[in-house]
Amino acid sequence: MHQPRRAVAGGELEAIADADARDNYRLLLGFRDRLLAAGTLEACYAGLFLGARVDVPPLFIDQLVHVILRNILDARADPLEARAAELFFREHKATLRDGHVLLADRETVDRHASGSRFGSLGRLIVEAEGSIASVELDVLDRANAALYWERESRHDTVIGLGHGQAALDALARVIEAWIAHFFDTEVSVQPLRAIEERRWAWHIGLDAESNAILNDLWRGEEVEPGRLRRILALFRMDFSAAGLLRAEVAGRPVYLALSANERDEVRLKPQNLLINLPLAARS
Repeated sequence: MHQPRRAVAGGELEAIADADARDNYRLLLGFRDRLLAAGTLEACYAGLFLGARVDVPPLFIDQLVHVILRNILDARADPLEARAAELFFREHKATLRDGHVLLADRETVDRHASGSRFGSLGRLIVEAEGSIASVELDVLDRANAALYWERESRHDTVIGLGHGQAALDALARVIEAWIAHFFDTEVSVQPLRAIEERRWAWHIGLDAESNAILNDLWRGEEVEPGRLRRILALFRMDFSAAGLLRAEVAGRPVYLALSANERDEVRLKPQNLLINLPLAARS
């Protein structure tokens, strides 16, 4: 700890008796060396997705995203944006009831689904039982958003992504800030109820399920209604400088979608916003 950048010889690792400990140190040192070589957290994170495979544990990647977002959003001090940003680095569980879309931290739901003070929340989200109106949930909105700062490390607040809800707008602002930070360019991201264009120019699925659904819709294939209902949020992204985009996309919007998978799990992949943007420089 006193010399975090010190080179570690292979013999030092082999001297560790426990094989699991040796492997863990080897993994950690490899990650440290990648960080040092990259120079910045952002360069390290972006560089992870340039090769044929990602050789860094998912936990380390999520922690990178967490630290980067904390830096991006720190000056903004918006609790709803900070809570929405957790979608970038923590898996969530979704429930859709009576037109409401609620997202709760997956780890918290799993931990409390069997009868603690969050048992009702766990049963609602894991089993989709009961009525939202009859269950007291700590759902953040503008009126009570300050609660987040008291409980951010507990991951026990819920956000709604229904159209017109403040958390949906907050997520749009986080996406804008993420892209501005990495590409030094201004974009406008606005929630949508539906994509009206039949043959839109470009889309980005914020998760694997969304990417598959949008691909099928763009190709004109019929998408089963139950699968279509997995889309939790749609966004339209517009660039302030059309010249940054490929010629076939310039001046046209980019559509984004966030979905739950068949197990109602939501795993946003922020790297998709970096590697799938139709930037002219990447042609």
